[in-house]
Amino acid sequence: MSYKAALLGALAATALSGGALAQQPAPIKVGVVTPLSGTYTPIGQQVRWGLELAAKEINAAGGIAGRPVALVFEDEEANPSVAVQKAEKLFQVENVDFLTGTVNSGSTLAVAQLAERNKKLAATTVSFADSITADKCSPNMFRVNARAGQQSLALAAWLAKDKPKAKVFYLGPDYEMGRSTVAAFKASAEQTGAQTTGEVFAPLDSKDYTQYFGQIRAARPQVIYTSVAGNDTVRLLTQLQDFGLLGTVSVVGASGTVTSQNISAIGGAAEGFATGVGYSPQIDSPENKTFVAAFRGAYKADPDLYGADSYGLLFAYKAAVEKAGGTDTDKVRAALEGLTWNTPQGEKTIRAGDHQAMQPMYVVRIDKGKFDIVDKVAADAAIGPDTCTRF
Repeated sequence: MSYKAALLGALAATALSGGALAQQPAPIKVGVVTPLSGTYTPIGQQVRWGLELAAKEINAAGGIAGRPVALVFEDEEANPSVAVQKAEKLFQVENVDFLTGTVNSGSTLAVAQLAERNKKLAATTVSFADSITADKCSPNMFRVNARAGQQSLALAAWLAKDKPKAKVFYLGPDYEMGRSTVAAFKASAEQTGAQTTGEVFAPLDSKDYTQYFGQIRAARPQVIYTSVAGNDTVRLLTQLQDFGLLGTVSVVGASGTVTSQNISAIGGAAEGFATGVGYSPQIDSPENKTFVAAFRGAYKADPDLYGADSYGLLFAYKAAVEKAGGTDTDKVRAALEGLTWNTPQGEKTIRAGDHQAMQPMYVVRIDKGKFDIVDKVAADAAIGPDTCTRF
């Protein structure tokens, strides 16, 4: 073969290859702004794992309407100002079709406003603050995880049976989520007869909680409710144990306080902790058993609520995009409103009015290092009223 013929053949092959590549459908880009460093790193890890497992399964089955899903990650550091910068980059530079991952409730509220300005949709799979789907709701923000009110109603109902008219002291992190979760549980607990003995709010990433122990001892509670999370929980519970307080009180809290990501670091100080959650690896259903097996196989760890809710979100987005016939913001929003889909937790429905997911709620208590399900509340009984009036 002459040099000219070889060159022509190579050019023809390149052209054919380029033509084949050109025919590949463009990916649907999902931006993920989540903590990959700092005190909430364990939560961000579960978010990442859940999304990556869902994307892998969706892509293996042909993608979303024939298009592959591509995840683009940015570290929000659990800081609202950082989250806004990273989300702006994903919207403007990466041109993502959809955004998720925010953990800090302040981050979620700020990103919701940014999504509105960019005419894009976003969803949280983690943030608890009731305001996100209540008085500060956004037409462009959805929440597929349980909000503080749903968790609190389930936990308070169980506590009323386990310790009737308990005296409760509250310790939360000093930002939107911490104050919202404390307020939500306090309201639910007082309605069932519990008595409030005091409350304090500690800065995020506190190293020393012992400064509050004198106030707790003086209040003489039977129960401490806390909504600290991530590495903060490790410090709080181990310090409570070291100073002898765990022998005199029970500890309950928000669903993000003790998870599969930090329980080993907490050790025996986590024993007996109870919380209201939207997910447990012990949910006895074929869908959850399949999910848990796949998650363990991929990451050598159990999924927690953040991993499960993040996994489920991509399937909701897939259903909405396919119903909408594309990624157009207005059409996908309409498709998400009222959407019902199956998840490892069971069937969920996104309430059209406030964009809050309805789902069954569980109470789990830690026994010998495992999250045992001790109670359950139906989705319609836990959801509470729709108070969103912005749209």
